[in-house]
Amino acid sequence: MATPKNRAQELQARFGNTVSSAQVNEYIADVGIRYSTITKQLKKYKVPNTKGQWNLASLASQREALEHTFQATDLPTKVESASIVTEKALVQNLVPLKDPEFVPFGNFNDVKKVLKSKQFYPAFITGLSGNGKTYSVEQACAALNRELIRVNITIETDEDDLIGGFRLVDGDTVWHNGPVIEALEKGAVLLLDEVDLASNKILCLQSILEGNGVFLKKIGRYVKPAKGFTVIATANTKGKGSDDGRFVGTNVLNEAFLERFPLTFEQEYPTPVTEAKILAFHCEDKDYIKNLCDWADIIRRTFKDGGIDEVISTRRLVHIAQAYAIFNDKAKAISTCINRFDDETKQAFQELYDKVDAKVDFEVDNNQQTS
Repeated sequence: MATPKNRAQELQARFGNTVSSAQVNEYIADVGIRYSTITKQLKKYKVPNTKGQWNLASLASQREALEHTFQATDLPTKVESASIVTEKALVQNLVPLKDPEFVPFGNFNDVKKVLKSKQFYPAFITGLSGNGKTYSVEQACAALNRELIRVNITIETDEDDLIGGFRLVDGDTVWHNGPVIEALEKGAVLLLDEVDLASNKILCLQSILEGNGVFLKKIGRYVKPAKGFTVIATANTKGKGSDDGRFVGTNVLNEAFLERFPLTFEQEYPTPVTEAKILAFHCEDKDYIKNLCDWADIIRRTFKDGGIDEVISTRRLVHIAQAYAIFNDKAKAISTCINRFDDETKQAFQELYDKVDAKVDFEVDNNQQTS
């Protein structure tokens, strides 16, 4: 549970030395405590003869004293050594490599414009799996020579994973920056991948998503975002959970968290024409490529109409093209790559492929797999 001092420090980091009742109301809406509780905790900072105003300037001098205390003990040396360790660990090129096989589609140009502006403008990209959400962000950063720090979010991800914490290094306890702090200080793009898998522990990013930086309570240091820093989150849902059960493990995200993303892009699968360009890097048979793309398009339309419960992603089509390059067998390439689906869905997919290419004999391949 946060102490009164921690609450005051969080308010100061977010709003500055002078805090109004409106700002307090905004803060308590995010952290889930009562107005009466926070005002009691802020009693010593109340500005006399005013209504709903608090002066937190005294906290700055307390932090300065704390920093002097660090410098007078062994701990600051360890904190400094931690920053050296962190720098050595991250002295590398964080700009993603350009993929010569990348084909722009969907929201790529819009994402690229946001990143090119170097403004702090968080964006949320949602869409079904395997349609290039993360890949497009990586390639936008590659095209713009922008540093990218990607964090894969899970239900276990917490403040220590994101912001940082103390680590035991060679017998010493040293502070180690988390990926969020590294991105803040470098002015890099922070990519929160699969963010809808997160728990409410992700709320530690609230002030960061407002562009205000973060106060590191454990070492008494405030980190401001460098120019160019911004946040992009990707998810299979819109943060409202998965009603149909397709994305098990996704969670309903806090509304205040979602509200801090001004932009939401809905990523669709590429058109058959664009998808054919992608597959051409993996397969030389143009007729097979066209049939695969038409087949995937039929499946997706059938999926939208509720005719089937699964869908073929662009990633899955690439897998099939690669399998064909290995086995030189069209039916086997498709069958082995759709074996992950249940038997009923697999059969439905094969029957739909027959509609675009009746020459492929799945019966022979199915018999070979079962024999």
